[in-house]
Amino acid sequence: MTQPTVVQRLAAVAEDVRRDGLPGDLRQDVARRVLDLIGNSLAATGLPPARAVTAYVREAGGTPEAVAIGTGLRVPAANAALVNGTLAHSLDFDDTHLPSVLHPSSPVVPAALAMAEARGASGAALLDAAGMGIEVAVRLGMGGYDRALGNSEFFERGQHATSICGAVGAAVAAAMVGGADAERIAHASGIAASMGAGLLEANRTGGTVKRVHCGWAAHAGVVAAELARHGLTGPPTVVEGRFGFLHAFCGERADVDAVVDRLGEHWELPGIFFKPYPCNHFTQAGIDAALTLRARGVDPADIESIELGVPSPVLRTIAQPPEDKARPKSGYHAAFSGPYTVAAALLGGGGLGLGHDDFTDAAAADESRLALAAKVTCVPDARCDEIFPNQFPAVLRVVMRDGTRHEERVDVNRGGPGNPLSSAELATKFAFNAAAVPDRDAIAAAVLDLASAPDVAGLMARVRG
Repeated sequence: MTQPTVVQRLAAVAEDVRRDGLPGDLRQDVARRVLDLIGNSLAATGLPPARAVTAYVREAGGTPEAVAIGTGLRVPAANAALVNGTLAHSLDFDDTHLPSVLHPSSPVVPAALAMAEARGASGAALLDAAGMGIEVAVRLGMGGYDRALGNSEFFERGQHATSICGAVGAAVAAAMVGGADAERIAHASGIAASMGAGLLEANRTGGTVKRVHCGWAAHAGVVAAELARHGLTGPPTVVEGRFGFLHAFCGERADVDAVVDRLGEHWELPGIFFKPYPCNHFTQAGIDAALTLRARGVDPADIESIELGVPSPVLRTIAQPPEDKARPKSGYHAAFSGPYTVAAALLGGGGLGLGHDDFTDAAAADESRLALAAKVTCVPDARCDEIFPNQFPAVLRVVMRDGTRHEERVDVNRGGPGNPLSSAELATKFAFNAAAVPDRDAIAAAVLDLASAPDVAGLMARVRG
């Protein structure tokens, strides 16, 4: 008897979940992720990438099937996914899976929401599909994680695993919500594997294209599911084949077995980290260390020098080129700067410790922040290297003008299993993101009650704008 291929095994579990549903605790976990994503999206509606993508879908027109958040528009499902995925990732406030180092909800949930609205699917069906799509995305990401290297091979090659793996997860979710059986879910996955893309150079030297990566992945997922419904097929060995997904992107470092390890028995979903601050996840432990030192009374005016120790692979994202990281070109680039985020936290951020106001262009150009950021030197730290990428740790060492030294080490990131955000903290984050939305409490209640909702139309009407 021929053994099922990787994509067939994934699709079989997806069909079981579509038929039988996720366990209640996993459904509730997905509902929390939908709440987090909608809050992040509402906060991002005025950003230039969102305006650019909205202008494109408005000009494209088409059948009004699903809501594009904050635009006032109902557009074709694929284009709604494009807008909403762009919004979800635009502030870099989205959840993160470790050690694959990808943001799974931002490409997957928008695809599931758009297809659920277009097909009239129930809230429970949405949660089940989104949960399975997220699981597929992070498992593909783990297939590109090299334990010997201690890092994602996608990341090493400058590839954005979030959008590459997320396109396949989005296709699984969209196909499930559309009522596909295992065969068509597998074909949708195989089709989407040819569509995933994304380069990380914008993290280093600028450009706003990265904010659209999750939107394009969500768009690809919806299109792949619809093409499969109309009869297009994908290769059965699309994951493990010689010219398949993992070998094409990761070469000989690919780990096919990781994709199906304990599949259907163990779920990565509950361990995915929520972000407490609206900036790159590599900067978050340094922020926590800085906030702790500030709370202890460290006065930024008396600081002589600062050393930020991080895992070696992280330096490329938050420390290089050093002249650009010390003086970020914009608020968005500041979100990927170790020196700037430490300086902002020491000087006193807003919102949740650091908030959206800390990542405006004006904040990034503030000379007091830049003067303090110029005192920050980013270095590799051996202990951080040992922990990474199961956590994104940091150590902050501060030397004062009188010679006094302070050190704060953060080994476990806030927002994950070892230091989770409580429901109250997650609700505070949502309220912070949705501060300008009058009925934000009703939106939150509707999201958290999705498991019993007959459809998602009422929820999406509230966030239409």
